[in-house]
Amino acid sequence: MAQQIFLVRHGETEWSRSGQHTGRTDIPLTAEGQAQAQALRFFLRGSDLSVRTSPLVRARETCRLADFAETAVIDEDLREWDYGIYEGRTSLDIRNENPDWSIWLSPIPNGESLDQVADRARKVISRAVEAETSVALFGHGHILRILAACWIGLPPLTGRYLALDTATVSVLGYERQIRVIRHWNVSPPALPT
Repeated sequence: MAQQIFLVRHGETEWSRSGQHTGRTDIPLTAEGQAQAQALRFFLRGSDLSVRTSPLVRARETCRLADFAETAVIDEDLREWDYGIYEGRTSLDIRNENPDWSIWLSPIPNGESLDQVADRARKVISRAVEAETSVALFGHGHILRILAACWIGLPPLTGRYLALDTATVSVLGYERQIRVIRHWNVSPPALPT
């Protein structure tokens, strides 16, 4: 089987639950986020994977709870988008001041542009395709959405159409040597109680 790239978004945090933009703020998983991450262990079990993770605690903890911490390599390029002055704020709050604001289309003062995030995503892709096995990337909502758009050769802005929930797995791969999205935003079954 051709190489696959598993995109794993971290489990729930207080800010992902409230809709606050969480870029570089290093916040932990909630109890629900920890349970979500543990469910990923069973979902990815048996996969021979090269593993990379964002250095941020929410991604590293998801990776650990999914039982991949021992082999994971920290990849700085998997960090979430630097939201600059919008860090910790919700889109609704920002739109009260600027009704036309969009994370995808508006300037991000003191943060990163969409193109800068896409450049990091392309570096992650380049390293992933060099691996001899399939790859799991533990990261964040926006960077993984942008990475998926870049994978299939679309503009990074296309990532805005790819909703990505916490603690989900998406699979990038090939069909007849063409890069495709094989699965998107798949939630693992909940752990038995």
